[in-house]
Amino acid sequence: MDINSANLQTAYVGFNAAFQSGLLEATSMASRVATTVPSSTKENEYGWLGKFPRFREWIGDRVINSLAKHGYSIKNKPFELTVEVDRDDFEDDNLGIYTPMFRDLGMSSTTFPDDLIWPLLMAGFTTKCYDGQNFFDTDHPVLDKDGNETSVANTDGGSGTAWFLMDVSRPLKPLIFQDRKTPNKLIRMDKEDDTNVFMKKQFIYGLDGRAEAGFGFWQMAWGSKQTLNAANYEVARVGLGSLKADFGKPLAINPRLLVVPPSLEKAANQIVRSVLINGGETNPWAGTAEVLVVPWLA
Repeated sequence: MDINSANLQTAYVGFNAAFQSGLLEATSMASRVATTVPSSTKENEYGWLGKFPRFREWIGDRVINSLAKHGYSIKNKPFELTVEVDRDDFEDDNLGIYTPMFRDLGMSSTTFPDDLIWPLLMAGFTTKCYDGQNFFDTDHPVLDKDGNETSVANTDGGSGTAWFLMDVSRPLKPLIFQDRKTPNKLIRMDKEDDTNVFMKKQFIYGLDGRAEAGFGFWQMAWGSKQTLNAANYEVARVGLGSLKADFGKPLAINPRLLVVPPSLEKAANQIVRSVLINGGETNPWAGTAEVLVVPWLA
């Protein structure tokens, strides 16, 4: 193949078609547990995260729910993914071998949120959220019905393989994916006089984006490193379902998503999918949650 602008354009069209195909083939699992928040600046403030406003009887003046209780912010970071096509493969008209690579590039773009969300979830036991405590902690500060500060938990500790129970039914889910620039445009450096082509005979194609992941409401997720069994599953359900907002107002948390790594899939299914247990007893937890097996948690 002659290397000229027409053939380079034709090659790019083919690479981009494979890339676009990959974009459509993949599905991000992160959207199950994270709300995507569009960003237009380098950093977004989430001071309102401290509020779970509830209705009250109107007696006297209105009580205004302040939205600036906490100084929690998420700062966008730049990311890139770059591949190269050897000049020899252009000259030998051997470009078909790159189609799977560009399809995979598209799939990587679609699943980019997963690369940020799931590691953050795993780090929730040691990473602070908006109230200054670790996302999964035993002493989140909450005001009781009399306005006195008390501590509540969204974890029961442990030292084994982590698993998570969540309520993902609300507009803001337990995690946040902040999207500043989606990496869905294939950029090229394939001119004959580009340094990479002249010096290294490499035609370069790549993606870039800006984003970051952060924590939403800790009240909507329970993280555990205890053995995943019926007893500890009950602890998680009761713990989340009993959480209250400031001044003792029930949050009505309804955890319906059990998130596990592949190694705990069997245990999770036995808890929430098996109708009968112990040789014939009715399983009280059957159908109480959907199991989401996440490879990123492995």
